[in-house]
Amino acid sequence: MKHSLFDRIFLGFLIIFIAAFTLLIFYSTYTTKKALVAEKSKVLTNEAYLIGEQTVTNYIIGLYPLERMQSNLQYYSDRLDASIWIADDKGIIIASAGTDVNIEVPANIFLVDQDFDMTTSQTFTGDFYGLFKEDVITVTMPVESSGIANGMIFIHSTVSQISNVQTDLFQAIYVPFLVVVIIAFILLALISGKIMSPIKKINSVAEEYSTGNFETKMDIKSNDEIGQLASTLEYMASELSKLDEYRREFISNISHDFRSPLTSIKGYIEAIQDGTIPPEKQEKYLDIVLMETHRLTRLTSSLLELNNYDSYGLWLITKDFDIIDLIKSAMNTFEGKCMQKKISLILNNHCENTYVNADKTKIQQVIYNLVDNAIKFTPSEKNIYINLEEKRDKIFVSVKDEGCGIPADSLNKVWVRFYKADASRGRDKQGTGLGLAITREIIKAHNENINVVSTEGVGSEFTFSLTKVAPENYKPGETANLTSYDKP
Repeated sequence: MKHSLFDRIFLGFLIIFIAAFTLLIFYSTYTTKKALVAEKSKVLTNEAYLIGEQTVTNYIIGLYPLERMQSNLQYYSDRLDASIWIADDKGIIIASAGTDVNIEVPANIFLVDQDFDMTTSQTFTGDFYGLFKEDVITVTMPVESSGIANGMIFIHSTVSQISNVQTDLFQAIYVPFLVVVIIAFILLALISGKIMSPIKKINSVAEEYSTGNFETKMDIKSNDEIGQLASTLEYMASELSKLDEYRREFISNISHDFRSPLTSIKGYIEAIQDGTIPPEKQEKYLDIVLMETHRLTRLTSSLLELNNYDSYGLWLITKDFDIIDLIKSAMNTFEGKCMQKKISLILNNHCENTYVNADKTKIQQVIYNLVDNAIKFTPSEKNIYINLEEKRDKIFVSVKDEGCGIPADSLNKVWVRFYKADASRGRDKQGTGLGLAITREIIKAHNENINVVSTEGVGSEFTFSLTKVAPENYKPGETANLTSYDKP
């Protein structure tokens, strides 16, 4: 039989309560009885002393006749609800009162215990040598006259009186407590029901998500942890619903990027073979075929590079270097391309110290990718700015263009492999759509951050951070390490 979480919680609380309540009753019964017996024994001892002083002693010295002593004993017996025996110095019971008619008073105390101590006050709990049918508290006290022991007083009080007191205490304390606990369990059931209801709803919706139905809504609006969980699951479902779309888009993109150059290569080679392209023009089209094979090579290399990052992490060979050198090298590399497009590439260095610790080759690839990407989307007569700023122990490098910008709904997708914001597959037909994905992997491998801000019609700015190195701590030596990081 399947039990719900609520059943387990309720059953667990019930078992804990029963066990705790049982232990509490046993402990309180023991301690209460012990305390009541001690208190009763003290009272009986005081009464025995009083009886001895006011009655028995007067009988011994001849002031009271036996009948009056018997009458007084009966008075005390009724008031204490106890049996009282008086024994002389030889242990003979000379008077008694309040004794159960079914109990035979021994003629001599030494008949029940020949070693009974007649000179010391004692307290007994039990049936007193089997004379009583139920447990009693027995208090004995010697009677002395002129310093000489002349007898002993025995007072027997039934333990049932203590049991009655215990019952009254339990009814006064534990019954209300038990009622309160029952009410608490009822409230627990109601509260748990309210808690379990949204949990059951979440579980039901999660089962729908597991079947691929991501359109089901939680409809849970609470602001507590359960509401946050529901919101998180709905967000997860929203992202998962896009996964299939991303997968189809990925396959479409990679198919397009492979199919386009392959179609060109196939078409030109067939045209050369069947003579459609005359010999004097074949060199031109062979150059195109070569260019397309280079494009396929770059695409394949980028895919293999990303696959290696995913499978094995990213090997970094870190060392200290001046990042300005890499930036100037990239600017020199793209100088011809910028002149061709009439784009100005401007460096703004706001750092006093530009030494960083990173993998120089990988960071060079990052800068190259970001500058190349900026050039693709920057029109003629516009500027591209490479800015350096330092904050605490970090240096922030940004590449800002004055291009067309990225739509807000596409901003988080620029890191997705093969994603191109331009529906026409990008202005640069040679692009693979993997540059920014690789860039992000490299920066994450350095345990650094990269982000993008963009406004349509204004431009985009990509910014990444690196760990700064003080010039006095500059160490150009290399350290190889395998960096692990969360996969996107």
